[in-house]
Amino acid sequence: MDKLTYAGSLERLKAVKGKYKFYKADICDEKKMKLIFKKEKPKFVVHFAAETHVDRSIHNATPFMQTNIKGTQILLDICREAGIEKFIHISTDEIYGEIQNGKFHETSPLNPNSPYSVSKAAADMLVRAYHRTYGLPVVIVRPCNNYGMWQYPEKLIPVAILKALKNEKIPVYGKGLNVREWLFVSDCAEVLHQILENGKVGEIYNIGSGDEKENIKVVKQILDILGKPQNLIEFVKDRPGHDLRYSLNTRKIEKEISWKAKEKFVSGLKKTIKWYISHREWMLNIHRIK
Repeated sequence: MDKLTYAGSLERLKAVKGKYKFYKADICDEKKMKLIFKKEKPKFVVHFAAETHVDRSIHNATPFMQTNIKGTQILLDICREAGIEKFIHISTDEIYGEIQNGKFHETSPLNPNSPYSVSKAAADMLVRAYHRTYGLPVVIVRPCNNYGMWQYPEKLIPVAILKALKNEKIPVYGKGLNVREWLFVSDCAEVLHQILENGKVGEIYNIGSGDEKENIKVVKQILDILGKPQNLIEFVKDRPGHDLRYSLNTRKIEKEISWKAKEKFVSGLKKTIKWYISHREWMLNIHRIK
């Protein structure tokens, strides 16, 4: 089920056509959501639905509060009424705020610094409250930055690839020293499937790769792989409230689920660039529409 906003597209599901049932719906539409649950009677719910782009949340926070908080609350109420067996909530490492040294544990305090991360932290807390108050069987997952195929070209990696392919300037905030931890999308999908099957109800799991990179180094690697000059980089005014560094401790998921990220950043980045080159028209069409 998906609202199919600007970043959504059924084209991503061509490879599994005929193997799923799709509903176009908004999680804030309680009436429609109840009808879908009544018809399908799901045992499990994996809740990805969210507004996600930090820059957009700074420009207009309202859709983030509506979808990420109100939509989550509606979904939780419906799941409680439906008696689902497990609710997997996809949170984010951004709810912890920034950390200069060390790593965030699942027990670290939440300290979000953007409208987006605040909305995700509120949703995270709602999910935990529904477990504590109503006994809803929830599992919370906090992944680091995902990258890979089909990512909408507003995030750092696809933006840099798109701009480089067009020989346009690549905007980099501040001096590009902000550090992010990068997780290849297939690794994320794999661990979520394992959590759905084996994750303990009521638990929180950090999902990280250990691959931390400064933004400027990510962009330079993209340019090197594409054989483009580094003078395409253009430093721009930093984003308000820009967190310096995220880093996750993943011992819990490694111990309880026996999972560790497989894809290293360089190989994952090369696969991602190769995919975007072969799907250049898709990316350019989206860029024109935007």
